[in-house]
Amino acid sequence: MRDKKNSWFLITQVTILLLLLIIYIGIRIYYIIIAPFTTLELVFSLMFFFAETFILFHSFFFFIDVLRENLRPLVIRQKEPDSNASVAILIPARHESKEIVETTLLTCLNIAYENKNVYLLDDSTLESYKQEARELAEKLGVNLFTRSNNRGAKAGMINEVLKTLSEKYIAIFDADQNPMPVFLKTLVPFLEADERLAFIQTPQFYSNGDNSTVAMIAHNQQAIFYEYICLGKTINKAMFCCGTNVVFRREALNDVGNFDEETVTEDIATSLKLHTKKWKSFFIHKAYTFGMAPEDLAAYFTQQNRWALGTSQLFRKLVKTFFTDIKALRPEQWLEYLISTTYYFIGWSYFFLMAGPIMYIFFDINSYNIDSFVYSVTFVPFFILSNYIFYSSMVKKKYKLSNMIKVQMLTALSMPVYLSASIVGLLNINKKGFQVTPKGNSNNVPWLSLWPQLLLISVVFVTFAWGAMRIINNDGVVSILGINVFWMGFQLILLSGLFNFNRK
Repeated sequence: MRDKKNSWFLITQVTILLLLLIIYIGIRIYYIIIAPFTTLELVFSLMFFFAETFILFHSFFFFIDVLRENLRPLVIRQKEPDSNASVAILIPARHESKEIVETTLLTCLNIAYENKNVYLLDDSTLESYKQEARELAEKLGVNLFTRSNNRGAKAGMINEVLKTLSEKYIAIFDADQNPMPVFLKTLVPFLEADERLAFIQTPQFYSNGDNSTVAMIAHNQQAIFYEYICLGKTINKAMFCCGTNVVFRREALNDVGNFDEETVTEDIATSLKLHTKKWKSFFIHKAYTFGMAPEDLAAYFTQQNRWALGTSQLFRKLVKTFFTDIKALRPEQWLEYLISTTYYFIGWSYFFLMAGPIMYIFFDINSYNIDSFVYSVTFVPFFILSNYIFYSSMVKKKYKLSNMIKVQMLTALSMPVYLSASIVGLLNINKKGFQVTPKGNSNNVPWLSLWPQLLLISVVFVTFAWGAMRIINNDGVVSILGINVFWMGFQLILLSGLFNFNRK
């Protein structure tokens, strides 16, 4: 039973948030129109406004998902599997630790489902890893699949093995994901009950959070997605595959030509193909698998680069599909895919939101024009209420407030990664191979490798200090300088997390 009192309280909060958002955006537009901007200032003000609106847009739909999670439980039909409900369990691996792969194979073999076959898909190019794969397959009695080239990376490997399979369903686990014995008995009945259900997705739950600060915060960052956002995508019939801990209907994959090999995030790209063919998807909000988070900044940035690159590549496809076949998806599905494929453009939003105060404090180039009092009664309440809803919603799920703050820190530090990946993905200027996230290591990253983050911190610190000096010397409009210095201080606090994360 839902707590009706808390539900109405949350509805009231989100409603007020929407009203504040509309009022603030309206006032911002008004002040941009009446401001005595120079041409250069107008350009910067529009960039700043669009960056601000982008973050507000994504934030608000997160709050909608929080509201929906509190109000609308989802239930779908189930049907007991018959003798034809066979499952092929696929574990793609490339240059993975033998110990990690063996643990995953053992947990897959221990899944309590008789009608299954386990396949190790070894795509390694080094003979030492190939030999380890052969030894594991022989030792554990699993099927080993290899190929002579690495076309299409993980997606290509799965597509190759799909040509040889006859099982009705395909379960996929990354090499570091360990499913619980009830995994298939829990999920297959949902697929059996609905012939148009293409796949069932379950969360990724990281079990190595105690190994490093980065691993713990990566786990908390994933929780935001799986605890709330996935529910909204499921309600809007746009839940996408997350690459692992998922069971597919082989017929659905065959219908769309199997996995998409043109992006490095084959999971969401294939989901889009399935949804345009009117196949369904569903998310089960319960962890049945335990995996490994990246344990240092190098591994984390590698993971984020791949996700940002892949979704940026898919955004190009989404736009093309929208203008060539607008009926391919329902309106709410278009909205969900727009949110998903543009999320990592947040790097550009951070860039312009930082650039605004920097330009003003050093060069008096104004990109943000609004009366100080109006700002204090419109944006400040929105900022306070939105953060309250965010933090309280996660604390309600038993996540620590301090860790949620560190999530924001880690996201801010990823700005250079997001900028680079989005440029590469949008312009399609460099097609890098699939990057496997390093696992099982927690090391200090050489500071030289973190030069983009260190440069960012240096620029923000110098801007903050110079702005503070200008306030002390009464050099300019103190109220406007104060707002800009405050935001530079806020960004400096977020970026200072670098020194905590890059510690073994």
